Amino acid sequence: MLSRILGWSRAAKRLVVVAMDVCLGLAAMWLAFTLRLETPHWPQGMQWLAYALAPALAFPIFAKLGLYRAIFRYTGITALITTGKAVAIYGALLLACLLAAQWEGVPRSVGILQPLLFMLLVGASRALGWLALAGRSRHASYRLLIYGAGSAGAQTAAGLGNMRQYLLKGFVDDDASKIGRSINGVRVHSPQALGGVVNRLGITDVLLALPSTTRQRRREIIEGMRDLPVRIRTLPGLSDLASGRVTVTDFQDLEIEDLLGREPVAPDPGLLGRNLSGTVVLVTGAGGSIGSELCRQIVREQPRQLLLVDHSEFALYSIHHELQALAHQGEHGCELVPLLANVTHRDRMADICRQHRPASIYHAAAYKHVPMVEANAGEGILNNVFGTLTMVQVALEHGASHFVLVSTDKAVRPTNIMGATKRVAEMVLQAVAASTHSPFGYAGGGEGTEGAPWTCRTRFSMVRFGNVLGSSGSVIPLFRRQIAAGGPITVTHPDVTRYFMTIAEAAQLVLQAGAMAEGGDVFLLDMGEPLQILDLAQRMVALSGLTVRDAQHPAGDIEIVFSGLRPGEKLFEELLIGDNPLPTAHPRILRACEEYRPWGDLRSLLNALQHAANSGDRSAMTALLQQLVPGYQPEAAAAP
Repeated sequence: MLSRILGWSRAAKRLVVVAMDVCLGLAAMWLAFTLRLETPHWPQGMQWLAYALAPALAFPIFAKLGLYRAIFRYTGITALITTGKAVAIYGALLLACLLAAQWEGVPRSVGILQPLLFMLLVGASRALGWLALAGRSRHASYRLLIYGAGSAGAQTAAGLGNMRQYLLKGFVDDDASKIGRSINGVRVHSPQALGGVVNRLGITDVLLALPSTTRQRRREIIEGMRDLPVRIRTLPGLSDLASGRVTVTDFQDLEIEDLLGREPVAPDPGLLGRNLSGTVVLVTGAGGSIGSELCRQIVREQPRQLLLVDHSEFALYSIHHELQALAHQGEHGCELVPLLANVTHRDRMADICRQHRPASIYHAAAYKHVPMVEANAGEGILNNVFGTLTMVQVALEHGASHFVLVSTDKAVRPTNIMGATKRVAEMVLQAVAASTHSPFGYAGGGEGTEGAPWTCRTRFSMVRFGNVLGSSGSVIPLFRRQIAAGGPITVTHPDVTRYFMTIAEAAQLVLQAGAMAEGGDVFLLDMGEPLQILDLAQRMVALSGLTVRDAQHPAGDIEIVFSGLRPGEKLFEELLIGDNPLPTAHPRILRACEEYRPWGDLRSLLNALQHAANSGDRSAMTALLQQLVPGYQPEAAAAP
């Protein structure tokens, strides 16, 4: 029956509510007369006018204040206050009319009793309607506990009142003074009782409403629930809660930082903006995962102009549109210049630098997907090595003061083309920075008089880091998609481990490294202990409220399948070639001292490598990369 009523048109529902209010107004008038006369009442004479006056006054007032536009299932305190205001205005007008008319047989006290009774009846009708609709939530898809009985948890609970998908069954809080008490009739439980509460109440989801809790405490709470059959989700923004915009899509999966296993590295604000404020900055690969986050961080430091360079039209449009929206919100005043360009096209890049004269260049453009570059070695070399070489040339030629290369831990003792090309790109920067003569045969950057040594005025540096959580090629989005699809999760090898960092950490590291650069520096982040990919997959399954299906648990939800190492992939990644890192101004950023070839030796090998890449000679490319990069072992790519 209730479902049929909800299927009526809006006009039909509104007509029913108006008719109900008319009936309630007449009932309230009958009750007022009956109470005043102390006997069951039947209207006579002029009393009929009082009965007619009630709906005649109430309807226009209720309509004006929007009571017939409200939706019963979303009735809340605001709607009840509006109803009270409407009845108060109605009551004042009714009393005034009765006092002025002085109809025979109509006591003046009816003008006070009837509005009070009317208020009770109308309020009760709205409340009963809400309860009838809210009762449907007993069939909710999710039975929820909120971890955190503070203001954020209470606001979330209030927002949940209008959502049939969720049925709130309780709160959990660490504060002993709150345990055993209730919030709006919902009990607060202790964390120690969580396992029993989950089983007894059939909980499917736990929502973390802990906006001010430290990351370490969040991880402890998450680990404590790891073995429970619940999905752990996190709170939407408090601004959305306060404005009543809470929906099922606002409840997010755990933040990537909660899977990291360590505290994110805090940036040094002084380093972040040192080379950016009031300058022209160029970012290549601006539409990629790292490049786009670099752009978001850079505009916060208020550069005069940001040049967004990318060869993907869609990626460039996306980041430009996003940064424009931030500008319209008043978050930055930087001039944004979107530039479609390929870093391997020297004339185009030279024209961009000649026209805009960037002071700092952040080179994030690269092909990074290991199997893809392995299958397209020539394009990987041309883009990663010679795209970098092009940017180095135009940076010197047009007087950029700082140049930062975004590198990778796969450049250390590489087993794949991608890692080898990134190491060669690093060596280009190291060799140019250390060169005593102009490497490209022109005076760009500071050649003095004849015979005087050449000084590189562009400070070149490179930044190595591990896998970036949440980037387009990261395992996190892949695992989430596979879990949502019901599995299986594909892990290449049970022992594969990786260093991880967040996208924000990576971008901040790049910016801070540029500020600390002295020339030819290789920077890396102290990333703590590496994570085992299998453990990460198991943790994500558990925190999704599911179980791993294996030989010991054949009735589990998600199977983990080992697909074998991909071409060029190795079990462990490293950040250092040598073992002599030096400290920097930032306690978690290290400076590596890596060997490289002098520019004179490097140039001839680069010329041969470019010819091999252009001609598609795979064996020549492999042999030249082995000459250029000590420790490059392509045969290890096939190891299981």
